[in-house]
Amino acid sequence: MTDAEAPQILIVDDARDIREPLGQYLRKQGYRTQLAANAGEARRTLDEARIALVILDIMMPGEDGLSLCRWLVEHRGPPIILLTAMADGTDQIVGLEMGADDYVTKPFNPRELLARIRAVLRRVPEPAAVVTSDRRRFGAWVHDPAAQSLVHDDGHSVDLTTGESRLMGIFLDHPATVLSRARLLDLTAGRDSKAYDRAIDNAVSRLRRKIEDDPARPVLIVTEWGGGYRLAAEVTLA
Repeated sequence: MTDAEAPQILIVDDARDIREPLGQYLRKQGYRTQLAANAGEARRTLDEARIALVILDIMMPGEDGLSLCRWLVEHRGPPIILLTAMADGTDQIVGLEMGADDYVTKPFNPRELLARIRAVLRRVPEPAAVVTSDRRRFGAWVHDPAAQSLVHDDGHSVDLTTGESRLMGIFLDHPATVLSRARLLDLTAGRDSKAYDRAIDNAVSRLRRKIEDDPARPVLIVTEWGGGYRLAAEVTLA
């Protein structure tokens, strides 16, 4: 496995003295890492990078880890290992009931956390191996949400980030429909959408660079001035 193929782990913890040393340790173990100090930074990273697993601190200022955990589960995000300083088990139980995959109590042994990371990743099938009936065609492309990719009729494929794949799926759910930025923010970012002023424009631009022959003159995802964006292609099951 090359460095570019190594699973990428997102560490979400407001304590710098935890997230940075943990990131360094996991990189030495062969993983790629992304670091976030709060839920807002975590959401932006999830939109921009392909994350295999999230290590999530429960106690954070602002939006706490349990709220972000709920959002990740609702949006079919990557598996989650919770970090908690609570010894009574209440938060762990709530998190597991929400859909988290495991938890570790602070202070923790990095080797124990590493073992739990490996165990969770072993239980999660590789995206490409997932059989799905949700593949949909638009224009000369087929969207494969399980693999988070787009496959062209000429055989070449492009990888999508989690956020890009989710956004593509929303357009495919609403073909020929004008979706305002506010509506797209609500569908993609949920209640934290206020933190994403230009996230939709940026995500649409990234998608266009991947699927349009001329991103400056898009014909698949078109702009409705004053309205938002519209998928201008027929959608069928692939």
